[in-house]
Amino acid sequence: MAHNLAQARARAGARGIWAVVKANAYGHGIENAVQAFSDSDGLALLETDEAQRARAAGWRKPILLLEGVFEHRDFALVEELDLTVVVHGFEQIAMLERLRPARPVGVYCKFDTGMNRLGFAADEARAAFDRLAALAHVRIDALMTHLANADRRDGSAPSVTSQWQALRARIPEWNGAWSVSNSAALFLHPADDVPAGAEFVRPGIALYGASPVAGIAAAALGLRPAMRLRSRLLVVRDLAPGQPVGYGSRWTAQRPSRIGIVACGYADGYPRSAPDGTPVWVEGAAGGARVPLVGRVSMDMIAVDLTDVPSAACGDAVELWGAQIGVDEVAERAGTIGYELLSGLPARARERPE
Repeated sequence: MAHNLAQARARAGARGIWAVVKANAYGHGIENAVQAFSDSDGLALLETDEAQRARAAGWRKPILLLEGVFEHRDFALVEELDLTVVVHGFEQIAMLERLRPARPVGVYCKFDTGMNRLGFAADEARAAFDRLAALAHVRIDALMTHLANADRRDGSAPSVTSQWQALRARIPEWNGAWSVSNSAALFLHPADDVPAGAEFVRPGIALYGASPVAGIAAAALGLRPAMRLRSRLLVVRDLAPGQPVGYGSRWTAQRPSRIGIVACGYADGYPRSAPDGTPVWVEGAAGGARVPLVGRVSMDMIAVDLTDVPSAACGDAVELWGAQIGVDEVAERAGTIGYELLSGLPARARERPE
């Protein structure tokens, strides 16, 4: 994780970095992220309980609440934990107008530039900014947006520069900081796309060693996987041709086969949608090999075809994704994205930092 942050820093140049650690640091653990991202300028997350965990783990730098507050009472924790909040709706401005904090509240004012999710629309931007600027107890730290198509490589998506210029046109007198680039923008666009020092970038998935861009391997971007999902072979059994494996008998042996049962299933975060042939790494006496998943993924187990790895034996270590099998490869086979697999890792899959 620290290596990936260094890669992001090299791309960012003079720009600041919010390390995005939402969803329990994409499944990697807030406490692990606090240690790994100590060289970032701040942590960006969603929930106040994760902010509490970060502070309890020793984080003293800024923390940005990416969705801001949901209720007026949340401002008590904002003040206690010294959080910066994103403001993306007039309801949040109204809460700020009623607030009487002991010290100014730092905010990022968010504008929508095509995501149509959070943020003030173009015809709302002026009114939103003016209402915030009129509050003596509010400090506008930056203007921000979130890019909807930064991962497109065909030239059809607006550039980071054009998005930045569109924001600037809405509030032409603004001379403060901006926050525009996510992982895809940071790794696909040159560091001078936005004037140096004018932006705080917000890398997320790249910090955990997965690619933010379909079709470009994480390794090609200089990223290293920060998570390994590992287990062991519970059983190795022989099957005759015609014998099926798993629920629904989706896979049937076409030859005399050795099948390994792995203690990992969808309750451990492995995707149930993974088809036959999804690669799994088995570490055997011969040094390890890729073997195919066979049969439907169960709650607690999967099956793999060990026929071509005669050295594989009960008790051998298995990697579902990590250093040998990229999470993006598994995700693509399963019809999803690496983000979902990493952030969806359940509590029963124990954390250990890489």
